Amino acid sequence: MREIMAILPPTVRSILSALPSEVREKLEEIRLRQNQPLEIRYGQQTSYVTAAGQLTSISKQGWVFTEEQAVKLLNQVSQHSLYALEEELKRGYITVVGGHRIGIAGKVVLDKGEVKGIRDVTSFNIRIAREKKGAAQKVLPYLFENGVLQSTLLISPPQCGKTTLLRDMARSISYGSEWSSSRKVGIVDERSELAGCLQGVPQRDVGPRTDVLDACPKAAGMMMLIRSMSPDVLIVDEVGRPEDGDAVWEAIHAGVAVICSAHGADVTEVAKRPMLGNLIRQGAFSRYIVLSRTKGVGTIQAIYDQSLEPLKKEQAAWSR
Repeated sequence: MREIMAILPPTVRSILSALPSEVREKLEEIRLRQNQPLEIRYGQQTSYVTAAGQLTSISKQGWVFTEEQAVKLLNQVSQHSLYALEEELKRGYITVVGGHRIGIAGKVVLDKGEVKGIRDVTSFNIRIAREKKGAAQKVLPYLFENGVLQSTLLISPPQCGKTTLLRDMARSISYGSEWSSSRKVGIVDERSELAGCLQGVPQRDVGPRTDVLDACPKAAGMMMLIRSMSPDVLIVDEVGRPEDGDAVWEAIHAGVAVICSAHGADVTEVAKRPMLGNLIRQGAFSRYIVLSRTKGVGTIQAIYDQSLEPLKKEQAAWSR
């Protein structure tokens, strides 16, 4: 949380500091909308917050985020240089130190029908990135078959802990475990969320044998790492573009395992998307891990093999 506190306007920082400690420890999202009350999500609950840091379910009692506060926050996040964040603004989010992600909304600027950026930013959704060491312990036994690491697709709806799980999978594979010796890991961290790099150095523990390409497009990054760093496994978050699918196949044909994620409720839903559907039908992945929140963040809903036969169902959630 200290990275988030450092970028917040003093008034917002003071309000959040006054929250009960058990709420601060479970914070997942901080939503700030111009002329609207401060809203937070913690655990599986959503509340507005008063100026005194008290929780309320009545919006009109919450502390209101002003235009002045919005300008201050945007200046702080961009270090007074929106030009430096031009590419991120096109995508609708900004990643800050620690791997925390700030979604933004406002007036979209178009150039020949394409999004050039966002100006007059009026809404911020600050998503707290949490490191949960040990999160991968429940899935590690299923990632190996006769000592061979299996290419895996992690499927998860938003806010079910997939980035947290991917990060710990990278750490565990890099360090080695009772299931496997240490391996070389390559991470393509397009949104700077997995490793949370600062000036190229991971701020999260992703393991001693892990190389990270920060803020690099996934498809290009996977090819760069294969050519330059000879990884045993590549880990990437949220594949979806056609070129991502091509890169996954290139890696697999080069003898590199791939662990990646995709948004979705289950395999059937994900398979309806053209690129991912082709990878699934052609047998690119030998393991599928499905997450949910049915028993809290990080509930392992099911693990399937290449034939989509269940290996494990309904494990308990790990706590963030």
